[in-house]
Amino acid sequence: MDLGALAFLVPLSAAIALVVAAGLSASIKRKDEGTEKMRQISEAIREGASAYLRRQYRGVILFFAVMFGVLCMLAAMDFLNWFTPFAFLSGGFFSGLAGYIGMRTATQANARTAHAASKSLNEGLQVAFSSGCVMGLTVVGLSLVHLSLWYYLLTWYYSSAQPIADAAQRLSAITSTLLTSGMGASSMALFARVGGGIFTKAADVGADLVGKVEQGIPEDDPRNPAVIADNVGDNVGDVAGMGADLYESYLGAIIATSALGATVGLGVNWVAFPMVLAAIGVFASIIGTTFVRTGEEVEQSLLLAALRRGVNVSAIIVVVASWFAVRAMLGPDFMGIFWSVIAGLVAGVVIGRVTEYYTSADYKPTKAVAASATTGPATVIISGMASGMASTAIPVLVVAVAVIASYYLAGGSSNEVMGLYGIAISAVGMLSTLGITLATDAYGPVADNAGGIAEMAGMPENVRERTDALDSLGNTTAATGKGFAIGSAALTALALIAAYRDQILLLDPGRELVFSLMTPSVLVGVFIGGMLPFIFSALTMQAVGRAAQGIVMEVRRQFQEMPGIMRGKTKPDYARCVDMCTSSAQKEMIAPSLIAIIVPIVSGIFLGPEGVGGVLVGTVVTGFLLAVMMANAGGSWDNAKKHIETGEYGGKGSDAHKASVVGDTVGDPFKDTSGPSLNILIKLVSMVSIVFASLIISLSIM
Repeated sequence: MDLGALAFLVPLSAAIALVVAAGLSASIKRKDEGTEKMRQISEAIREGASAYLRRQYRGVILFFAVMFGVLCMLAAMDFLNWFTPFAFLSGGFFSGLAGYIGMRTATQANARTAHAASKSLNEGLQVAFSSGCVMGLTVVGLSLVHLSLWYYLLTWYYSSAQPIADAAQRLSAITSTLLTSGMGASSMALFARVGGGIFTKAADVGADLVGKVEQGIPEDDPRNPAVIADNVGDNVGDVAGMGADLYESYLGAIIATSALGATVGLGVNWVAFPMVLAAIGVFASIIGTTFVRTGEEVEQSLLLAALRRGVNVSAIIVVVASWFAVRAMLGPDFMGIFWSVIAGLVAGVVIGRVTEYYTSADYKPTKAVAASATTGPATVIISGMASGMASTAIPVLVVAVAVIASYYLAGGSSNEVMGLYGIAISAVGMLSTLGITLATDAYGPVADNAGGIAEMAGMPENVRERTDALDSLGNTTAATGKGFAIGSAALTALALIAAYRDQILLLDPGRELVFSLMTPSVLVGVFIGGMLPFIFSALTMQAVGRAAQGIVMEVRRQFQEMPGIMRGKTKPDYARCVDMCTSSAQKEMIAPSLIAIIVPIVSGIFLGPEGVGGVLVGTVVTGFLLAVMMANAGGSWDNAKKHIETGEYGGKGSDAHKASVVGDTVGDPFKDTSGPSLNILIKLVSMVSIVFASLIISLSIM
């Protein structure tokens, strides 16, 4: 069986990405960690983050063991093939591994970034950005390793061990198993993102409300009992959780496109092409990272230009290389696929710029939020909410244009499946440069940690200024990264809905599957799907609130019972806050994560396959809008606070600053817990529906 022209690039790019990541990690470890005090603080953060992940993974292993047993039972009953349970495990394993490697690198780079920033802004940027590159290249490298292993194994199995004569059926069997691995990755990502988000935001809210607002001490002051937990949270939520999240987004987009490629019926190259496009993006990202450098002026525009230069170079390389890849693999008659790739890339860039506009303190929306702080916390919250709501308009229009353009450019007017393939490949195009776009995102938490270490270790003020500049930029690039993930989720979800439809028709060929709003079950499904993101967000927000309440009470208790803390005579009990955040996150992450699996199956039993289609549509629409609103509102509140801390409206300690801190604490679970988890929810609901399609058909009462 032809494995597809240029398919050798996939394992090759994966190997190179992991080798480069290993080299960067080794170079970071060779950097000086600074003073003994800096090393002690960094070690405390590293130990806290590792302890949290160990406890989280123990809980997640139980979930995967139960799901593995369920999938094995379904395989024994001939609802699934026997590869499915193992593909599910492998998807979860690699997703968790990507997050763990990123977290370990970040906790090794934080003190080194602070020490490098004491020499120059560019040196600080290089160390933090190198850590982000390890995260980005690890995610794309492990994704392509995972895909290569399953793709070549299944190709051999269905060609030699248990041959399937019909090529189209063989490809469908391969991509069906790959979709199950995507479900495993999504499940792991949801646990990591929700659990890590609850941990980091509980610590952040507790530290800010008691430390900054009530006690009037600076951010990351060593007298704050929650300060270590806050810095640990940056790593378990914004690095490990984000790594698992983006791994899932990247893998899901590729798998969804490959599944539609099997449906196109034009050969293996259509299945392999999204993997090859991703491989091209890996090489482009590695080249792009070499263009990221800056001078010594602490200006957001210059720092942003440095990161943008690397991303733009990578995007240009992908554009040029993908033109040749389409001609080589799909042929000159299908150059519309190339333009679909471009549509996805352009959509990603536009969504990123819109996100930057609504979240950066250089632009009017966030400046308006900062100005509203002069009249109190209520107006800050109102202004931030309004800004987040307004920010949904352009991304929706951009995604709409990308969907229509990629559909018709790919030939959807004459062949619906080709059009759907075009939509799916546009999502891969949007994420093709993930190796570097994730690096620009993941470096932010390292800079944030570096600032905390600089504060706690008593480093000179100019060091904190440099790390704050890097951190503030990190908030904007993190919001941009979330925009990419959310935008790609919308495009990928459309492809997954099509894959769900194809799976139902494959299992029940005589069925007329129509997702019409005139069908009651479909309409009810749309309402249920539309409700799901709100219920999910409510559960995650309430979880952060409950966990934060515990931290607030604990920090207050320590200040009251140990008055020596404020005088610097008594060391706070940092470990107690870390342990409380860990316990709360493990307990609170269960309910939100399970509803994504339960709702589509229960809906299928009571509403039938058509009703599940409605659930998927409703989840995509409201999930996309809510995710954009929450991510951008949260980013705007955060940067409005940082804008005031530069000296605007009275600066640190002013009434405006205290009001902005309240806005920031509201925005924390918006942008780092609920918002980014929604893009995982959108795809997990779809993948669960596909994997359990045979069960839904068998148990449906409609």
